[in-house]
Amino acid sequence: MSASCCNSACAPQTTLSPGYRKALWIALIVNVIMFAIEIGGGLKSGSVSLFADAVDFAGDAANYGISLAVLSMGLAWKSRAALMKGASMVAFGLFILGKTGWAAFCGLPPEPSIMGAIAVLALIANGGVALMLYAFRKGDANMRSVWLCSRNDAIGNIAVMAAAAGVLGTGTAWPDLAVALLMGGLALFSGISVIGHARLEYSGP
Repeated sequence: MSASCCNSACAPQTTLSPGYRKALWIALIVNVIMFAIEIGGGLKSGSVSLFADAVDFAGDAANYGISLAVLSMGLAWKSRAALMKGASMVAFGLFILGKTGWAAFCGLPPEPSIMGAIAVLALIANGGVALMLYAFRKGDANMRSVWLCSRNDAIGNIAVMAAAAGVLGTGTAWPDLAVALLMGGLALFSGISVIGHARLEYSGP
């Protein structure tokens, strides 16, 4: 093993709070449950923004699982995991932007009451997760990506609530599509940010 690889993979790790692993497990379970709820709600209501939020929940659940898997590994492995998560966030953003463009041509106004009710439930869930992870937002790239996921989710839930109100008030799908566009852009920007941070930390081959 080269010196540079050993320096990155075997470097002393940042001391983690005993509650960090527990917080990740709770976040993982919450995201899996909310993914199932929002997928059902998105399909029933016809909301693109709610569907986008559901897919985001699935991606976050996978990200939390990856974070748990590399929690005790070296910095190089954590940076690789952060690169993978950043790439998944970029892919999610591009997918949602594409789906929003498609829905703009063939979508119908969604059901606002279902959108609003599920968005409130999701905000409560994500708000709790974000509060748990807030203390770890300034760690390595892997920990930062976890915080960004929870923060983006809470912002997304508020936006979906606003979209539900907009659909109710206008009777059109445009508020829903606008929020889906915002969520896709936010995921794209955050993913690029995580990748940039991870690349600075990663010195392996």
